[in-house]
Amino acid sequence: MSIALVAGLGNPGREYAPTRHNLGWSVVESLARKHGLAWKVQAAQRVETARWEIAPGRVCWLAKPLSFMNESGGPVAAFARYHQLLPEQVAAVYDDLTLDCGRIKVTTSGSAGGHNGVASLLEHLGEGFARYRLGIGPKAPAEMDLKDYVLGRFTSEQLAIIEQKREPHVAGLELLIASGPEQAMNQLNRREPPEPLS
Repeated sequence: MSIALVAGLGNPGREYAPTRHNLGWSVVESLARKHGLAWKVQAAQRVETARWEIAPGRVCWLAKPLSFMNESGGPVAAFARYHQLLPEQVAAVYDDLTLDCGRIKVTTSGSAGGHNGVASLLEHLGEGFARYRLGIGPKAPAEMDLKDYVLGRFTSEQLAIIEQKREPHVAGLELLIASGPEQAMNQLNRREPPEPLS
């Protein structure tokens, strides 16, 4: 079943834009920018959306919930219901602390893993949606509070990695939309090969 709705998870407000927790939102915005899509607020569902006509007769919606992260499932589910979309037609794009900074992993099941946005999606939308997980880990220093880390800004080293990976992040998301989760998992979940020994 093809992806028809891609939700970038994050917190609304300028102060949250540069934080690690808004990486999913940022990558979806980059995808919209690449294809020249315009955002429009859907007040009834509390989302900002961009309509992307991928091919004649095939539309994929990009969405940014206008609620805070821990309540993002409600707006996404409301928009999906309005367009009669099943969970399997939805993809969530979000930051993942368990993955090294810059890595991508695509999955379609599992727990929320401590991510409040995913927990909200599971509660309101149900299981079956694709998960486009973007690495922001590892947390350092280890004793740092989890909330402080995800709501903090990338270090200069991390930011360099994120900017270097911006194009691959967008390309991987395009692959997920075009070809579905299974092919995306096959191509994106492999670790990059190690550098050859000299």
